[in-house]
Amino acid sequence: MSDKLTHECGIALVRLKKPLSYYYEKYGSALYGINKMYVLMEKQHNRGQDGAGLANIKLDVEPGKRYISRYRSIDKTPIQDLFERINQRIQTGLNGDDSKIHDPNWLKENVPFLGELYLGHLRYGTYGGQSIEAVHPFLRQNNWLTRNLILAGNFNMTNVDQLFNQLVDLGQHPKEKADTVTILEKIGHFLDEENEKLYRKYKKEGLSKKEISPKIAREINIQKILKRSAKYWDGGYAMAGLFGHGDAFVLRDPNGIRPAFFYDDDEVCVVASERPVIQTAFNVPFAEIKEITPGHALIIKKNGKTSLKEVRKPGLKTSCSFERIYFSRGNDADIYRERIELGRRLCPNILKEVDLDLKHTVFSFIPNTAEISFYGMVKGMEEYLNEVKREKILKFEGELDAEKLDQLLSIRPRVEKSLWKDVKMRTFITQDSSRDELVSHVYDVTYETVKSDDNLVVIDDSIVRGTTLKQSILSILDRLGPKKIIIVSSAPQIRYPDCYGINMSLLDDFAAFRAAIALLKERGLEGTIAKVYAECLKQKDLPDSEVRNYVKEIYAPFTPQEISDKIAEMLTPDGMKAEVKIIYQGISDLHASAPEHTGDWYFTGNFPTPGGQRVVNRAFLNYYEGKRERAY
Repeated sequence: MSDKLTHECGIALVRLKKPLSYYYEKYGSALYGINKMYVLMEKQHNRGQDGAGLANIKLDVEPGKRYISRYRSIDKTPIQDLFERINQRIQTGLNGDDSKIHDPNWLKENVPFLGELYLGHLRYGTYGGQSIEAVHPFLRQNNWLTRNLILAGNFNMTNVDQLFNQLVDLGQHPKEKADTVTILEKIGHFLDEENEKLYRKYKKEGLSKKEISPKIAREINIQKILKRSAKYWDGGYAMAGLFGHGDAFVLRDPNGIRPAFFYDDDEVCVVASERPVIQTAFNVPFAEIKEITPGHALIIKKNGKTSLKEVRKPGLKTSCSFERIYFSRGNDADIYRERIELGRRLCPNILKEVDLDLKHTVFSFIPNTAEISFYGMVKGMEEYLNEVKREKILKFEGELDAEKLDQLLSIRPRVEKSLWKDVKMRTFITQDSSRDELVSHVYDVTYETVKSDDNLVVIDDSIVRGTTLKQSILSILDRLGPKKIIIVSSAPQIRYPDCYGINMSLLDDFAAFRAAIALLKERGLEGTIAKVYAECLKQKDLPDSEVRNYVKEIYAPFTPQEISDKIAEMLTPDGMKAEVKIIYQGISDLHASAPEHTGDWYFTGNFPTPGGQRVVNRAFLNYYEGKRERAY
């Protein structure tokens, strides 16, 4: 993606089901669990660069000894920083006696992070500051094992104000109004209530306080706690929690917006935001990794038993399609096929734009995430040319000698790596006026790959703001001297904010929204803007069942092509010699490419929850009133 876009976070959970000695004997190291966590987190580094955190719980530790460990980092390389610090603690614990590394029991008793239950988190800051206090996992401590709670997740709630007020009504005094803190305290409240209920039950039966604690640990009902906690949640979430006594859970929202996958056998249970990282870390087949059912929690009891339990009634599954287009790693087998198809399905519109003249068309891509859809685009062009060759051969009159046949067979798409990104280059100037010229050098071109009578087709996975295209990429591509530059987006036009994890919240940032507003003004339809504002104002106090997305009316007068053409006009830098065109993916082609991931609210405005509908209207109010602030 040429525009910088932060997005939802990543989670990793590992529950070792055997004693550390088992892994030492079978795999040669008592550090098996911590090593696996490092791989899981590093392989999901794409999901978080603002911070990382790791927590561990040791099971069955004697009173008086530490059983919870947690580190968090906002270092420039947070994952590496975390594990370097953990390694230092291990070395400190060994105190120069390396023989102890071969004693799993001693390691568990004396060295932090060498327990059975791990929770890791990678953070992209969609909300809140970049301080260490904003980094997961969050910890709610208590002297009772069963009241300790560690929480981390990939989520955004659209109704934080409502949830915050509910806590106040319960008599709590939350320290801040942030969804992570609110959710932590919400679960914590019902965790406390469940503890109290079980305590009173066993107290009546005449058990001592010491006898009651292990009873609570065995019988505490995690499903019930989560059901009561999540009753009013509106948002997208995949959240994980650890309890001090050893139970754990991973809960997914009812619409399956945020991803979560798990693998479970007699040695380990592992959860991650992406499937291939589990395949890589544990060398297990694709088919053995399951998706957590929307609205369900994967519950892992202290005894190692796992189950999927319904917490919220599943709704229409609308898994985030942006995961498939851009966020998740492309080495997932399904995602790879989907991105290939996204590229292939763009070919008819590209062929139309270049008047079928592939002899004078060069194909390239914007590094690096668009590479797979680029392969799909090239495959589609090869399929088209194969049909052309076939027809010419069948219609050929006279003798088809080897030379003529070779000429036909040699026809293929002209593919070049015309654009390069210098990943090492950073600008040291922060002022926008002085920074633009330096930013323009982050990309470079391969000279002499394009001729003056050529079309240059460059695919990107998505175009959000278009800032980098205008400030940098288009001018750089113009240096190659093509007659036409066609920027192709494997995603449809981004028209609406996302409120479930992606940091896309301001309508005026979207190139498509700015283009639609400009067209309304050009065509004397400014009244539509004021009308939508009035309708959005009315939405504030309506019940959920009556809320609808009125921002759709901003786009209604125009075809997608009209908006694309206006975007191309607005993003064309002054002084460009080449004509600029922009082609976006169609909604129907998106769904055909990724049929199991139909979440498309940022493209269509079809939000899966009432909170989403409220957010888009609030975002328009902010735009109209000149407020550059998040609408959720």
